[in-house]
Amino acid sequence: MSYPRKQATSEKIIDAAIELFAQNGYDRVTTEEIAQQAGFSEKTLFRHFKSKQNLLERAIDRYHYIDEMRSLFDHKLTGDVQKDLQLIGENYQRIMYRNRKLLRILMKVGRSLPGLHQYARQHPEQLQKYLTSYFKEMKKQKKIRAVDEEKVAITFLYMNFGLAQGRINEEPVFSEIEFNGILKESIELFTRGILP
Repeated sequence: MSYPRKQATSEKIIDAAIELFAQNGYDRVTTEEIAQQAGFSEKTLFRHFKSKQNLLERAIDRYHYIDEMRSLFDHKLTGDVQKDLQLIGENYQRIMYRNRKLLRILMKVGRSLPGLHQYARQHPEQLQKYLTSYFKEMKKQKKIRAVDEEKVAITFLYMNFGLAQGRINEEPVFSEIEFNGILKESIELFTRGILP
């Protein structure tokens, strides 16, 4: 019975940390401030998280997208390349925008914390593998040209990452209506390039 309570405590601490990191920057926030914001003692924070960096790593695990994307690849793709890529792109963009505070924090902290950059890379690397397998299967079924599946997966991933960055950074061209049109057209152009 204590597991849900423990989980709720961890969630509150993660929420407080993300808010404080987003407002003040990772380096300028103390574990004491995070604990106080969450309504717990610093001792409780350290019982749940070994360090401030461990707390940030757990936030990455909680907010990142790999489980949602795995479910999409396992259950929702139909083999219609245009529709599948649109679905993948839309879901990726939705998840990235939902997690924009955490992503902004990671962009600022970047490589300054030992091991954090590589830790954060595990989710995009897994998505790249899913995309590579998808393109390999589409090539086998002759639904796309004879392409290097891994390079096509990387290109698709970084095209979407770039679009997500523009939206997260609130570039004026990426209003909600404009963004959906840009995403759709980008995926259509990409798809045309790999179709037979």
